Amino acid sequence: TDEATGEFTGFDTEFAKAVCEKLGVEAKFVEIVWDTKEVELEAGNVDCLWNGMTITDDLKENLSVSDPYVQNTQVVVTKAENKDAYADFSKLVGKTVAVEAGSAAQGVAEDDENLQQSNLVTVNKQTDALLEVKSGTADAAIFDQTMADNMIGDGTDFADLTVCGVFHEEQYGIGFRKGSDLCDAVNKAMAEMKEDGSLKALADKYGLTLAD
Repeated sequence: TDEATGEFTGFDTEFAKAVCEKLGVEAKFVEIVWDTKEVELEAGNVDCLWNGMTITDDLKENLSVSDPYVQNTQVVVTKAENKDAYADFSKLVGKTVAVEAGSAAQGVAEDDENLQQSNLVTVNKQTDALLEVKSGTADAAIFDQTMADNMIGDGTDFADLTVCGVFHEEQYGIGFRKGSDLCDAVNKAMAEMKEDGSLKALADKYGLTLAD
């Protein structure tokens, strides 16, 4: 969010606004606890999940998921002073690693044989994972690359944090209630934006790579 206005900013926000304009509706952004995203969706508190949602087989079984739109990776974030120490992920064995509850980061961390031997700590928000590392209560965090690019390093509140390696590659999609007509409508708008080059221009603005 923009600290001055409190409004949501970033690639997904601009992308959602552009798609909603094509659909003739106004985007309303609601912050939720990501771990309860499917409950919020089914309860009708939100109409879609549009926040760098990693496409997984489980989500595709439970939701209508859009075509992929951005390539992403999960990365390991540490204090800059520990960058070389944890570049070898086996060095995370026995260490404390923070992840956002219900996130793709949690899923890949729990599947990794090294992190299965670490102390995996779940938090409510990705920023909380960074705070754990910054404060020293966690040695590292598994984090979205696209988020990390904008939230850590020089000029941010987490200037002393850095990425020490790519952990897992994935794609982003948008989640809707199962059978929702919105999914097809958004896919059509997305295809139009790919065709006219506006989606690539937006991705380039934020240094992102579009999904194939």
